[in-house]
Amino acid sequence: MQLGVLGGTFDPVHLGHLRAAEEAREALGLDRVLFLPARTPPHKVSRRITPSAARLELVQRAVADNPGFAASDLEVNRDGPSYSVDTLAELRRDLGPDDRLWFLLGEDAFREVHTWHNYPELFRLADIGVLRRPPTGAPPPPGGAGPFTPTPVGYRHGGGREVRFIDVTLLDISSTRVRRALAAGRSVRYLVPEPIWPVLTEWRRDHPEWFAESQPT
Repeated sequence: MQLGVLGGTFDPVHLGHLRAAEEAREALGLDRVLFLPARTPPHKVSRRITPSAARLELVQRAVADNPGFAASDLEVNRDGPSYSVDTLAELRRDLGPDDRLWFLLGEDAFREVHTWHNYPELFRLADIGVLRRPPTGAPPPPGGAGPFTPTPVGYRHGGGREVRFIDVTLLDISSTRVRRALAAGRSVRYLVPEPIWPVLTEWRRDHPEWFAESQPT
């Protein structure tokens, strides 16, 4: 079993998320990519976040037609900040000794991973797939996480785990752009997966506060 884990706020999930996950699935030979919406993202405390149950519902709808994708409520159901290291530790306990766990994250997140909670443990729990939009150079490994050796596709951690760079298609879509379009009353069709744009349009009418920018949490 080769399992990929893609966490995030997904506020909301959009086509850029899905396309990057699909390309990572193919590049790494993953049996499944697990999407994990965060209940309380530690790095996003400067604005109001759409309720986690609503974000999970959208992810579930978005991935339902892809047998290589699944949505997980693991972080949504866990109290406190949604630390990736806790999630990976829980998933690792449920996997067999021959199963491989890949933690997928964007290049910008990888460059900031040294600011994450207990970040050295990430490199002991899982292999790391860094999703980057070419053309970019390879970002350096984080200091303090142990020794890394360069490889043709990334780095090898001293504990044996791999960091692999995966070039993905550049889709100029962001969750912020989607929320702003919704707040302005514009269509988000073809920015988000087809099953969820009518739901977002309905929520824009019923819950306009969910799409406000820079609101206190």
